[in-house]
Amino acid sequence: MAIEGINLLDLDRFQRLEHYEMFDRLRAEAPVSWHDYPGAQGFWNVVQHKDLVTVNRDTGLYSSETGGISILTPDEFPGGAGSDPRGLMMLYMDPPKHTRYRLLVNKGFTPRMIGLIEKYLEHRAVLIVDNIIERGSCDFVVDIASELPLQAIAEIMGVPQEDRMMLFDWSNRMIGIDDPEFADEDGATASAELFMYVNELAKARGTDPRDDIVTKLINAEVDGDRLTEFEFDMFMMLLTVAGNETTRNTTSWGMWALMQNLDQYNLLTGDLDGKLDHAIEEVLRWATPVYHFRRTATADTVLHGQEIKKDDKVVIWHISANRDETVFEDPYRFDIDRWPNEHIAFGGGGQHFCLGANLARMELKLIFREILERIPDMRLAGEVEMLRSNFIGGVKHMPVTFTPGARRNPAPLD
Repeated sequence: MAIEGINLLDLDRFQRLEHYEMFDRLRAEAPVSWHDYPGAQGFWNVVQHKDLVTVNRDTGLYSSETGGISILTPDEFPGGAGSDPRGLMMLYMDPPKHTRYRLLVNKGFTPRMIGLIEKYLEHRAVLIVDNIIERGSCDFVVDIASELPLQAIAEIMGVPQEDRMMLFDWSNRMIGIDDPEFADEDGATASAELFMYVNELAKARGTDPRDDIVTKLINAEVDGDRLTEFEFDMFMMLLTVAGNETTRNTTSWGMWALMQNLDQYNLLTGDLDGKLDHAIEEVLRWATPVYHFRRTATADTVLHGQEIKKDDKVVIWHISANRDETVFEDPYRFDIDRWPNEHIAFGGGGQHFCLGANLARMELKLIFREILERIPDMRLAGEVEMLRSNFIGGVKHMPVTFTPGARRNPAPLD
């Protein structure tokens, strides 16, 4: 059942962006295929768009809670599992439990809440570009792409802006454990440091409640029960990682694509009002910052002609589905006018559709508008460094140059 020449566990191939070729083969030759895992249970790969949507939406047959969302189950990780997040983080929950907990966290991401911070983030986007525009060069990832998502999630969580770089550091260390740049870092230590920080934040909100997600969570109840400390910690970990990693990487991938496709860059700068919305959807498809999630079959079933047994692992590859030739014409063409654009960067619909989708879209529109209005000639100035991972499509560093411009120095917001 395994396909010769396909190794989706080879993180170096992902870092070199060779995974696209492997997924092209799988979509053409074996849309649902088996993959061995030395020393652990193997897994099924789902690589076509329609099959991913089927798996993602059928939470009864394909469970997140039964075995987790990583290819390895917690007890298969080298050296032991540590804390098992199953049933304690939304990503690891199935309905109806997932539905109840999502309603809690969703209070921080309502259209009203997003609208309340839009003016603030628009102001911050101006300042982010102000900080680099006179220099004529920067590391796009560190100096631009990382900043707006960090500032947004800090505002939502109630984290002081002067502490936001700690969120950046903790999420890098938790996500980048397989990357040499972070090889000396301990993801478990980063988690512990984050937990200690948010617990202190929760104590402060107990006596000084504010309009932030921490205050909402510590006062929330699920079926009459309040969140335990560990459940609260896991929610905050999810918000920290998902709230800045994904949008940061999408911004970086999008700017990289524009610099590689100058016709699209010029087309977009020439009509920002008319083309930005569709361009953002193409950036999301192109980037697909989360490469895969995993499910566990709860019963014997058949998918695309393959017999899947109860308790089998089923890995759904968003990065492959967003290059599916049967859905996207010429999928390796970056096309800001592509429409309709049925990408699944936010998941394949259903219960696990990304609750931060509206926030992410808003952030992307704000930062790209600010960049493209003020920097019409940004160019690559060196090698783009990718994260060594088959889970997150991370862009670590991207040196760029541009013609220096003037600061706007906006007046402070009230």
